[in-house]
Amino acid sequence: MARKRKGLPVHGWLNVDKPVDVTSTQVVGILKRLFNAQKCGHGGTLDPLADGILPIAFGEATKTVQWAMDADKEYVFTIEWGRTTSTLDAEGEIVATSDVRPTQDAIEDALEQFEGDIEQVPPKYSAIKVDGERAYDLARDGEEFEIPSRKVTVYEARLLEIPDVDHAVIHVRSGKGFYVRALARDLAAALGCEGHVSQLRRIRVGVMHEGAAVKLAELEAMESRDDLLKTLAPIEAVLDDVPEVEISAEDAAMIRQGREVMLLPHVVEQWRLEKDPDPDNRIALAMDGDTAVAMGEIRAGRFQPNRVFQMG
Repeated sequence: MARKRKGLPVHGWLNVDKPVDVTSTQVVGILKRLFNAQKCGHGGTLDPLADGILPIAFGEATKTVQWAMDADKEYVFTIEWGRTTSTLDAEGEIVATSDVRPTQDAIEDALEQFEGDIEQVPPKYSAIKVDGERAYDLARDGEEFEIPSRKVTVYEARLLEIPDVDHAVIHVRSGKGFYVRALARDLAAALGCEGHVSQLRRIRVGVMHEGAAVKLAELEAMESRDDLLKTLAPIEAVLDDVPEVEISAEDAAMIRQGREVMLLPHVVEQWRLEKDPDPDNRIALAMDGDTAVAMGEIRAGRFQPNRVFQMG
């Protein structure tokens, strides 16, 4: 007999503005308690010394976490010149110093080489797995290891300001798998100096942006659970790039049993018009009115579910 989950069924996405000095895992624990939720997770780790957007998934929304993790992101961060640290941020020990301070023109010119599809080696203090172990655990234990480079996409990297000779504030818009700390490391190397990230804020993850985010302290101050639930966005909030197909209540009941259903011809045609041009991409989101029923694929006019949302 399956053990009953503690808490209540809560489903949806929450756009949280995470404060500094709190881990992403700690935020999940706090929110799971506040909402008295059975299940809760985040859509992409944010470093403890960073603040900003941390997408939180409740209940069945956890089945769409990958879409948040793969979404484009935006950051505003400050590089402090003169010192490189072991963690590439203000938390680590100083491992190298330099008196070189790059000029505005030099920084702007160097940033151009980091736009587009680039090869990037993730920081050793990261959650990347190396031979089954987290890289940050190996690094803390003093182990010697290498992390292979991987291709990441940087859509935009521009200098915002130079508040003083020791600091530069930079804005980046990137794709998945990108590390700001790695960019700071590589930018400093390209400029012939030392540097680390002294401040980092994530201002957007996909459709979630700082203008609509709720601060963790505001959530903790809410006394009504109804007020907390009003802050949630529906499951499909992070699936804005997935074309929807409308189904009937009868078909929804079948899909929730894991069964495929036949779609009306005009529904399939509308899906074809909305989906991206990749012929191998057959993904769709089945909707019963305003309720997300399942993610799946459309083949030969039939919807085949592979992620069913059970929100009863």
